Amino acid sequence: MPLFILAGIGVLVNNVIFPWVFTGERLSNFQYFGTYITNGTLNIAGLLIAPTIGYCLAQNKKYVNKISAAIIALGTLVIMMPNTVSIIPVDAKNAVTASSVLTFQNIGTTGMFSGIIIGLVATELFISLSKVKKIQIHLSDAVPSAVAGSFNSLIPALITMSLFAAFAAVLTVSFHTDLISLITNVIQEPLRRVNTSLPGLLLIYGTGNLLFTFGIHQAVINGTLLDPVLLINMNKNMAAYAAGDHIPYIINNVFRDTFGMLGGTGSTICLLIATLIFSKSKANRDITKLSFIPSLFNINEPVIFGYPIVFNIALTIPFVLLPGLGISIAYFFTAIGWMNRVVVMVPWTTPPLLNSYLATGGDWRAPIVQGLTIVLGILIYWPFLKINERVMDKQAELK
Repeated sequence: MPLFILAGIGVLVNNVIFPWVFTGERLSNFQYFGTYITNGTLNIAGLLIAPTIGYCLAQNKKYVNKISAAIIALGTLVIMMPNTVSIIPVDAKNAVTASSVLTFQNIGTTGMFSGIIIGLVATELFISLSKVKKIQIHLSDAVPSAVAGSFNSLIPALITMSLFAAFAAVLTVSFHTDLISLITNVIQEPLRRVNTSLPGLLLIYGTGNLLFTFGIHQAVINGTLLDPVLLINMNKNMAAYAAGDHIPYIINNVFRDTFGMLGGTGSTICLLIATLIFSKSKANRDITKLSFIPSLFNINEPVIFGYPIVFNIALTIPFVLLPGLGISIAYFFTAIGWMNRVVVMVPWTTPPLLNSYLATGGDWRAPIVQGLTIVLGILIYWPFLKINERVMDKQAELK
């Protein structure tokens, strides 16, 4: 995530800040700064994520040699890359076929999902084979443990990578394709189209927020079904913006967080403002004062568990519905062309209004749309706030 945020900074500087100051050839020269940042972050996203997956999976499974698992994941991903690729030379119009090269298209944002799947499968297979004692090479106790450990992983590594190499050869010879293309076209793209459509996003994100009201963190749903494909959309948007191309997607993870998570999950900054304006409850006003500063940075656990929203039927309705409303409003204004598409990865802790301005590449209309959502959110939370206070009064009487 820090690398993708760095990529967002590079894109923002290259396409917003530098054009304010430079023009012509000088602008092009300064923009190499952001281009090289993009090359080292977005354009190798798949290559970065495979060994990270391998290392983390090995760590979670208590496997001793985590570095070897990361290396196997990385090597296996490269094994599954296409042997020949179609590229367009500089200043040429027609593509040519090249061999023995890795392209940013395959190791970058397009290859992210492949990096995740291959990293998981290769590491799982490698760790499972490493547990088979019959294929371990046992050396003398006098041999240093680091050396002995590398020999123990030798045969599992050979078997794992050989199996993937055989699979890659079969795909190339018999089906004239490669695993990266298969994963992208058969798994990643259909899943991305469904989950990053407006109905799919609203359904999944709303379900995650509903579970949060029962104490189950929304990341259980959203982190699994939405975050990987939304991040792919975000990275492709940043890459297109950096290259000066058409921005392909409205919906991505920063768009969702910027317009559907105002002050945190459930857009609870609207509840806090409504409390300060309309509430007479001392308890609610006290928790609001304690929670307001964290909420400005989209940290709202004090609200969710302190107000509380968890197991609170009165506040569940706006908590679940308001994020969808904010996303829908932003989607409408983006779709009609009144607001720029989100093209910069900003940290999720960036305060509302500022985050929308930065995320859209400095579009002043984005904070207006976000402000409209905040006003509507205050009005929507208001009646449910009053219902919650009446329930609290009844409970106090019963005590």
